[in-house]
Amino acid sequence: MNSDFHIKPEIRILAIDDSALLNEKVMIVGTVFRGGDWIDGVLRSEITRDGLDATVVIVTMIKNSRHYGQLRIIMLDGITYGGFNVVDIEELYRETGLPVIVVMRSYPDFEKIRSALRHFSDGEVRWEIIKKAGKIEKLVTEKNRTPIYIQKAGIGAKSAEKIVRLTSIRSNIPEPLRVAHLIATGIILGESRGKA
Repeated sequence: MNSDFHIKPEIRILAIDDSALLNEKVMIVGTVFRGGDWIDGVLRSEITRDGLDATVVIVTMIKNSRHYGQLRIIMLDGITYGGFNVVDIEELYRETGLPVIVVMRSYPDFEKIRSALRHFSDGEVRWEIIKKAGKIEKLVTEKNRTPIYIQKAGIGAKSAEKIVRLTSIRSNIPEPLRVAHLIATGIILGESRGKA
């Protein structure tokens, strides 16, 4: 399913962000939202800093959740979590059956990423996962004229854009991701920090 579909205003979304990199294990937080207005739940798990377990951990967290049957979309804040723990969005879509939308504040600096990956013995594996995430598309929402960038798996461009616009109610970042960020940083640092 890489097509466009009917989107209800209260579509169930799971948005995931990571916490600060303070330990070997990095907490990830998922917020379950109905559209951009109503939070239904919070999930948490841990991934390895600079590991390669993010995809498997996220799949397990989703499948073990009581919300799984109601979810229609997964939103990610970029595809690298816990340092360079890269999420394979195609595998995430395949394993959960849920389309994935990746949201980024700025266009990735691929030269810088390639350079950083040279420090990993499995850097080429990570680079292939990054490349596999596909085309990056620019999107400007009504709330803020500053563009954001998206990637997607299992969903058409029009549907992905509609969902991002529907949920970007307070800023150009979708509310489910904004809240996941606030919770993740607040728990680890004692108070939320950074751009939410």
